[in-house]
Amino acid sequence: MKKFLPFLLLVFVFGLSFAQKPLDELLDQYNSQSISYISVEELRMLQLNDTVLILDAREPEEFQTSYINTSIHVGFNNFSSEEKQLQKLDKNLPVVVYCSVGIRSEKIGEKLKKAGFTNVKNLYGGIFAWKNKGYPVVDSTGNETENVHAFSKHWSKYLHGGNPMY
Repeated sequence: MKKFLPFLLLVFVFGLSFAQKPLDELLDQYNSQSISYISVEELRMLQLNDTVLILDAREPEEFQTSYINTSIHVGFNNFSSEEKQLQKLDKNLPVVVYCSVGIRSEKIGEKLKKAGFTNVKNLYGGIFAWKNKGYPVVDSTGNETENVHAFSKHWSKYLHGGNPMY
């Protein structure tokens, strides 16, 4: 057994290096928290009271699979704060931006703040956390669905509720 101890230790350490990071660590690694977070529970309350503008910062194919009802697709790669639909909005309205887990949405939130939006929040954990809590998402026809575009197999590890789609 003593001969195998170094080997087992090596396997254990190697395995840890490829383990999934908890969401907190992932967001700490990629985000600066320049945009304050909002929890899925807080967003759900605002959504039910119709007191929030929700923006989806994912790509079109992700949005077409499913989205948080009432959200407006703004995308990430081709996002422009000069977009006509954004220019028409009251910049003092509460705005919550989301993506898959909350990384891309922080970048879009920063651009919105630079464009003059005064009350911007980033959905902590994104649509994955939303669906993990059992909150509804709708498909491109407006019907409730269990499908969520998971971006890739790597990122799908953070989606525990619903059906991951690619």
